[in-house]
Amino acid sequence: MVLKYALEILRRLDRQADLTTMTNQSPREFRASHWQLRSKRLEFGSRPLLMGIVNVTPDSFSDGGRFVDRDAAVQHGLQLLDAGADILDIGGESTRPYSSPVDVEEELRRTVTVLQDLAQQTTVPLSIDTSKAIVAQAAMDAGAEIINDVTGLCGDPQMVSFAAQSNAGVCVMHMQGTPQTMQDNPTYKNVVRDILEYLKSRRDALQQLGIPAERIALDPGIGFGKTHRHNVELLAAAEEFHQLGCPLLFGHSRKGFIGKVLGNSEVDRDAGTIGVALALARSGVQVIRVHNVAHISQALRLFESVGGIDGSPRLIADA
Repeated sequence: MVLKYALEILRRLDRQADLTTMTNQSPREFRASHWQLRSKRLEFGSRPLLMGIVNVTPDSFSDGGRFVDRDAAVQHGLQLLDAGADILDIGGESTRPYSSPVDVEEELRRTVTVLQDLAQQTTVPLSIDTSKAIVAQAAMDAGAEIINDVTGLCGDPQMVSFAAQSNAGVCVMHMQGTPQTMQDNPTYKNVVRDILEYLKSRRDALQQLGIPAERIALDPGIGFGKTHRHNVELLAAAEEFHQLGCPLLFGHSRKGFIGKVLGNSEVDRDAGTIGVALALARSGVQVIRVHNVAHISQALRLFESVGGIDGSPRLIADA
């Protein structure tokens, strides 16, 4: 059943990709080879890196309430690392559709001690999922390397200047509207072209404000102000976004379009998440943000062994 759902997602994305062509020049020629962080550098190989999700929230759409306790959140992060995560993304404010904003003090309370504990127990890059500069600064002090901002560094007027002076890696996401309004009636002339243009404009603006392109990852924002059709169109056109020359980060894990494609809103979405992850891997996407690291890590290891992004199999010994 898991294989059936994963293959169905891949089939749908293949069909959609045939309908989405933006340029005769291969975007792969511009695929970023690394992501420079505050004190680390991530090199990209023949499979995507996995960003494991640590939601220290009571109301996130998939796992809200499971890891609100500091010790539970830290333990969950360590388990994700054991399962194969290359990055941990810690968030203290849900951004699911129609979620309520969280004040600065509460977001700090939820995230800073978790970051501190994880920084003491691992050397993998830690990311703070926030749109508030004060929270980002506290996270950097606690050991974070990345600012993952769903507002594209537009939600707080102090965020860009802090990101520039801190030398953090940044993830710039596209969102139409806010979490409170984004799913009311998302509309585009051409969803792929519109979001390509937005991300290009943000990349250029941030470079002018002191953040080099090698420190910028770009995220089309699956599920943030998009219909189910928009999400599938963006995933099918993932390779097109390489033309921007920055690392690409996609966060499709367990989102509603998976149930829509499979015709069952109650289906376990992990199988569909794997199918999309394999399609993104084939498109050369560098970072995938996921909940179930173990299953996707295993799938990507097999993807790499039979050719990976560069088409070179990693042969194993018979003995």
